[in-house]
Amino acid sequence: MIKTFLLAGAAFAALTGASVAQEVTLRLHHFLSADAPVHTGLFEPWEKAVEEQSDGRIDVQLYPSMQLGGKPPQLFDQARDGVVDIAWTLLGYTPGRFPVSEVFELPFLSGTATETTMAIQDYQRKYLGDELKDVHPLVLHAPAAYKFHTKGKPIASMADLGGLKIRAPSRTMTDGLNALGATALGMPVPEVAQALTTGVIDGAVLPWEVFGSLRIEGVTRQHTEFGSENGGLATSVMALLMNRAKYDALPDDLQKVIDDNSGAALAAIAGEVLDKAESEERQKAIDAGNEIIVIAQSGLAEWKEASQPVIDSWVASMNDAGHDGQAMLDEARALLAKAQGN
Repeated sequence: MIKTFLLAGAAFAALTGASVAQEVTLRLHHFLSADAPVHTGLFEPWEKAVEEQSDGRIDVQLYPSMQLGGKPPQLFDQARDGVVDIAWTLLGYTPGRFPVSEVFELPFLSGTATETTMAIQDYQRKYLGDELKDVHPLVLHAPAAYKFHTKGKPIASMADLGGLKIRAPSRTMTDGLNALGATALGMPVPEVAQALTTGVIDGAVLPWEVFGSLRIEGVTRQHTEFGSENGGLATSVMALLMNRAKYDALPDDLQKVIDDNSGAALAAIAGEVLDKAESEERQKAIDAGNEIIVIAQSGLAEWKEASQPVIDSWVASMNDAGHDGQAMLDEARALLAKAQGN
């Protein structure tokens, strides 16, 4: 699919004739390193496709590792306010600001990156318009379901979480980890490596795919998974967002270039890239002799029971905001089941 994406760009450039002068610069800012899978597998091909399909009239500039300043929780506002043209962030980095999207952060409502990302596409169209009205969304997607990664103490049962300080990426997951018996500490993912090495945390919930770029493969040697048949532990909603005024100012033909490289087409590529990286990083841990524990379906009941209050709280908060929280939850679950072929 990635090859098709780039070939389409080359074909378009050939049809449009000779290159013309650059008209628009788009600065894309994000918090991961330049060797992270999302940068090399998604943003770099996107940059090439947009530049080729615009016949050089759009110049995309990538700025990883917060090179343009600020902290990861500020990225949404940077895109909204025009500090940058495009930002990639986790909506959960700003607690309580995007409560409708938090449904995919709830315990045991996630799968592979592709499955959850495809579910988010339909959910976004129906429910997320108001939360994202101040920006122009290019794509919403998700990583593969999170796993526990700890140093020194394996988690083979819920009781093993007692006394452990575990990193959480969002408010919802913080509540979920606390409900399961851990002490959750919220922090953006770039802070995880230092927090692990200095003992601020004992472990983290993360997808496998960020391991290499975070340089933590040698720090956490115990890993606990919840198989995809269990719905995964949880996930986050990632968002690639463009400044609305910048998008609106583009001529129609350049808007079309952006549109052709947004939405469902880009979501499919994001899912493919992250699932591939997930598998590769997991295999590296196996090859290194790390301990991988899988919580069996038969042992999951206590985990779900303990985390149910977090789900109930989200439903109640949606009801209080004038939504039908249970209907939204049911639909998110149905969309995920559909993406999983169930």
